[in-house]
Amino acid sequence: MKTIARVVAVMATAIGPLVNAGADGLKIVTTTSDLAAIASAVAGDKAEVRSICTGREDPHFLQAKPSYIMRARDADLWIRIGLELEIGWEMPVLDGSRNRHIRPGAKGHLDASECVNVLEIPAIPVTRAMGDVHPSGNPHYWLDPFNGRCIAVAIAERLGQLAPADAALFKANAAVFQQSLDERMFGAELVKSEDGGRLWLKVREGTLEKYLSDAGKADKIGGWLGAMRPLRGKKIITYHRSWSYFADRFGLTVAAELEPKPGIPPSPAHLAEVIELAKAQGIGIILQEPFYSRKAADLVADKTGARIVVVTNSVGGEAEAIDYLALMDLIVSRITGTP
Repeated sequence: MKTIARVVAVMATAIGPLVNAGADGLKIVTTTSDLAAIASAVAGDKAEVRSICTGREDPHFLQAKPSYIMRARDADLWIRIGLELEIGWEMPVLDGSRNRHIRPGAKGHLDASECVNVLEIPAIPVTRAMGDVHPSGNPHYWLDPFNGRCIAVAIAERLGQLAPADAALFKANAAVFQQSLDERMFGAELVKSEDGGRLWLKVREGTLEKYLSDAGKADKIGGWLGAMRPLRGKKIITYHRSWSYFADRFGLTVAAELEPKPGIPPSPAHLAEVIELAKAQGIGIILQEPFYSRKAADLVADKTGARIVVVTNSVGGEAEAIDYLALMDLIVSRITGTP
């Protein structure tokens, strides 16, 4: 019996973390934990959801493993970030799985990037001399809550195609997720009196402040937007070009990265330039993920007095980031320095 138990434990480890299990339901495999968290919220108990990347790993640098192929083999739906985030390992996994239903172009393959507004699409041909630049644009789009909202809808629509009998349930679950996200973004009080979809429309038009002021609700903004409001217009430094979507959504400006080029480790010469820039522009925040070394950030902070904010950018990257909404809670609280 002990031998059987050990075998079962090894198999469970190989298969990977189970985000949500549904009896005899769909099998969903996502490339990142963020997509898994949203897919789990939408699928409910109608699917088993597994993620390739745990949230504590840099998805740029994963290597295709037999365990990943095992997860893909029986999947009904494969969901990827796209924009070449998974370029080094996705196709070897799909090829090895021999599952034609989840290959690009099939109904069982969902590229979540197709539903978002992509930032930083290069205007010139990309070469290796530019570092790890993605030719199709920046892939870290899940860090904009609006994109999280859009991803939920896209997943619900695709699940509805794969399991038509449950399409209404998936749509309803996506609506519940959106409502919860909207309340976290704008504050429950404001969303109670204003439709979340309308608020997002005003945000995207750049007219939210005027709209609420005209309605006598300028002081009602809460949630993530309210917490980040005092930092609007501030400049920050990041380690990697991972925070562009978050910064864009909340009105921050990424003035520099500690990497001289994406994917290239910090050099003394580049850090000297960053230090001078930070001093000249009064930059007070250095933002980076836990899986990067703090050595470069510590040097810049020591010379400039900037505050270092280390926070995961993926679900599961830290204990508090148990799902997508908790991830955004954590990021906002760390940046703002509030509980």
